[in-house]
Amino acid sequence: MPDLTYIPIIWSDKDLLVIDKPAGMLALPDGYDPSVPHVKSVLSPEYGPLWIVHRLDRFTSGIMVLARSAEVHQQLNTQFQDREVKKAYRALVIGSPEWDRKFVELPLRINAGRRHRTIVDLNKGKPSATQLTVHERFKDYSLVEAEPETGRRHQIRAHLSWEGYPIACDNLYGNQIEIHQSEIDPNFQAGTRPGEPVLKRPGLHASSIEFFHPLEGQKRVFDSPLASDIHLTLKFLRS
Repeated sequence: MPDLTYIPIIWSDKDLLVIDKPAGMLALPDGYDPSVPHVKSVLSPEYGPLWIVHRLDRFTSGIMVLARSAEVHQQLNTQFQDREVKKAYRALVIGSPEWDRKFVELPLRINAGRRHRTIVDLNKGKPSATQLTVHERFKDYSLVEAEPETGRRHQIRAHLSWEGYPIACDNLYGNQIEIHQSEIDPNFQAGTRPGEPVLKRPGLHASSIEFFHPLEGQKRVFDSPLASDIHLTLKFLRS
């Protein structure tokens, strides 16, 4: 289990915090149990008041940006609204896409059905676009970079699922729950117990973000290395 009392800091100044959110950490308070640790409850005691600029799903790891004043929060929100912020994710998907690069432009509707999924809806969906690029191919999986041009809830997960390549271990948009070493490592000794799964949450990681510092004006680019569970899964897939 990840340590939900510690969040690595990628960048800190008087205006911004750029963090490496662990998988399992909530970006916002739990509406049913406010005592569950979330980004602000962990960081605010040390860094003071913080404003969430954008969210990551609970089980998505990687880069998040927080503002340290209302002014900075507003300016960053404007950059997001004007699509001046560039974000990239790495997604481990099931299957091998027939394309190397594809621009997916399909409207999405959020909170559909009893499971509150995001779905492609050509009539009632909001415009949504994601650039997809295959980086590596394995026997049953592929590592894909996803660059969303819009910011719909579950956008990458929904677009990849619609394309027929759901994110590994994403049981909301696919059927897989977890991956064991025995399933992906050719060096795994037959007859031994599979043990703990190497991946048991959606294999999605926010790997980079690019924006203009709201008060200083310079372009800033921040990167986050793959979370340890995705890194280990890729290690076995590459072996």
